[in-house]
Amino acid sequence: MVAGTLIGFAQAARYAARPGQIRELIHALKRLETEISYGQTPLPEALARVGGVLAEPLRRIFLQAAARLKERRETTAEACWTEAVETVWPDTAMRAGEKEALLRLGASLGLSDRADQLKHVRLAMVHLEAEETAAREEQRKYEKMCRSLGVLGAALVVILMV
Repeated sequence: MVAGTLIGFAQAARYAARPGQIRELIHALKRLETEISYGQTPLPEALARVGGVLAEPLRRIFLQAAARLKERRETTAEACWTEAVETVWPDTAMRAGEKEALLRLGASLGLSDRADQLKHVRLAMVHLEAEETAAREEQRKYEKMCRSLGVLGAALVVILMV
């Protein structure tokens, strides 16, 4: 009974965590935008600063990308960003839409002038805001259902066993 209930609550927690992680990612991109536009900070340092104020697991994406950029000078920013996203992604509650937005953003990092990079950061934020709206709707629909199904499924197994 406890195991089934915990499974239901764990799935509900993923539905609840996704919108929060997306919102945090949007705030991180706003900070990155500020670092690039006003601070004129080099990309590795900007990523490290942004990562320093985030919670796990998003923190690791930014910090790993910054560390890879600093240690591998011959590797592109896109490759470092993609490796960091791919490494950390399984630990997030986010889905393919958010990952696609981040990977597209990574494709433009470090390749063009400041104005073009800012445009890509803003585009990623718009995409993530749409994903956040969808995630909140899914949370509203499925969070309570997952909890209930976990409890009811466990109760059904117990009844069948008796």
